[in-house]
Amino acid sequence: MVAGYGIAMPVGAVGALLVALTARTSWRVGAAAALGVASADGVYALVAVVGGAALAPALRPVAGPLRWASVVVLAALACRGAATAIHRHRTGELAQRSVVTTTGPLRAWLAFLGITLLNPATVVYFAALVLAGQGAAVPDRPAKALFVAAAFVASASWQLLLAGGGALLGRVLSGPGGRLWTSLVSSAVILALAVRLLLG
Repeated sequence: MVAGYGIAMPVGAVGALLVALTARTSWRVGAAAALGVASADGVYALVAVVGGAALAPALRPVAGPLRWASVVVLAALACRGAATAIHRHRTGELAQRSVVTTTGPLRAWLAFLGITLLNPATVVYFAALVLAGQGAAVPDRPAKALFVAAAFVASASWQLLLAGGGALLGRVLSGPGGRLWTSLVSSAVILALAVRLLLG
């Protein structure tokens, strides 16, 4: 779940669009859009787990270097996220807003699923976490299923919080200060995961 929150928390273009859509339409439409974002995160978590399991036998001999590479990837993602957030906050740059025309929950879900799937950093993030743990043994199926489910639940709970807040929460979290704060918290979570891998 910590991994899920790490990738879900930054309120960028998709988060701002989700809040705006909910405020403009209804809770049902916003909740469907939120679940579209979470579904994409769940898909990427599943891809990372399945791919990691398939590669595990070949990766066992290089478990040590792989762990270090995963730590570097996670630390780079954390630093890049924090640096981008600070730069955007200082320059007043607004995230580009995609035009999404939705009239119902199903179309909202599909639109936000598609938008979120276009972010390859998500699968890189989950893959780095999963592959780092492939050294000693292949995780059993329940552990894989739990990882994917927890990533989905974490993402869904955060996206539903954004949608549920509507216009009020939108002014707080999708404004310049809110975007900076959520991005920095997310970067700290990702960096903590990297440190845990390094020490574990």
